[in-house]
Amino acid sequence: MITIAFTGGGTGGHIFPGLAVAAYLQKLTPCRIFWIGSKAGMDRSIVEEGGLEFFGIPAGKLRRNFSLRNFADVFKVLGGFFAARKILKREKPLLLFSKGGFVSVPPCAAAFSLKIPVFTHESDYSPGLATRINAKFANRIFTAFPDTAAFFPARVRERVVLAGNPIRPEFRSGDPALGRAFLGAGEGDRILLVLGGSLGARQLNELVRAALPELTRLYVVVHQTGPKTEWDLPAGGRYKPYPFIRGELPHVIAAAELVLCRSGAGTVWECAAAGKPLVLVPLSGSGTRGDQAENAGYLEKEGAAAVLLGELTPQRLTETLGVLAREGEKRRLMGEAAFRFAAPDGARIIAGAIQALSSSCPQDRRA
Repeated sequence: MITIAFTGGGTGGHIFPGLAVAAYLQKLTPCRIFWIGSKAGMDRSIVEEGGLEFFGIPAGKLRRNFSLRNFADVFKVLGGFFAARKILKREKPLLLFSKGGFVSVPPCAAAFSLKIPVFTHESDYSPGLATRINAKFANRIFTAFPDTAAFFPARVRERVVLAGNPIRPEFRSGDPALGRAFLGAGEGDRILLVLGGSLGARQLNELVRAALPELTRLYVVVHQTGPKTEWDLPAGGRYKPYPFIRGELPHVIAAAELVLCRSGAGTVWECAAAGKPLVLVPLSGSGTRGDQAENAGYLEKEGAAAVLLGELTPQRLTETLGVLAREGEKRRLMGEAAFRFAAPDGARIIAGAIQALSSSCPQDRRA
């Protein structure tokens, strides 16, 4: 049986897609999969809940800007490299697959030093710093957006493969009836789903809160707030807040008429795969490299989303949602565009590439 190593982390957006690839790969071929992630944070709990072995390493954040914390993080990155190298040398994987995030750089460098092939995947429209570094070590670079290859140097592009974003298969087959049953919503209720990502989104949450009287006039508002949100709003009726929706999320998305969310690639892809029209509020400002705005811009160009950038007010939000609530044909066309956009099955494509490499490996590389 072959052994495959996975790495990535820092947020659910770097872990859940990797788990989707792992699940598909285990259907294709008998294999042992383990994950190398940050020993701090959420990585371990999500990976182990997904049924994989987990090894934690020190993780230093990669920053483009000057910060005194960079000096301390250099030592964390070096510690992560040697810890990952020790794990890889001991576990002897055939290949390392990286789903990105700052924690993935030391394992990719360590695998390269041990002559272990590296596959990496970039979820966003433009590659982040971690992917740009990992690309130097990678035999194959998978992308989600057709235009992403142009961001890499010419010598790298021959290793780039368009795959789409890996998502769990249940997001392509959610059951609206199960979603309504979970929410306690009636058959005739129109549902607006608000998603801020696995950790929530404070700006989006506050915007929704301010607009709630008008939004609940239009829709039953189902709101994934994130685990740290505290405010005195009554649950039930036409407002249904949840800190985090887990296994029921594919069914809740299927039940929604419209989705309001950030434009992180994972969230966008999961909703688009269900054919849902999107209203996107990209994370912007000094705390981001602009990837969400780029993702949102591409979805808007494809006709799958309405995008809210610049000054955000409750009035502007309710006007945008109000127009879409009234225009069923526009929602239908947006949903169809979203479905076409998310059609490539990233989990199948990447798992198939890993399986193909494993089939050609020498017998002495198999456990």
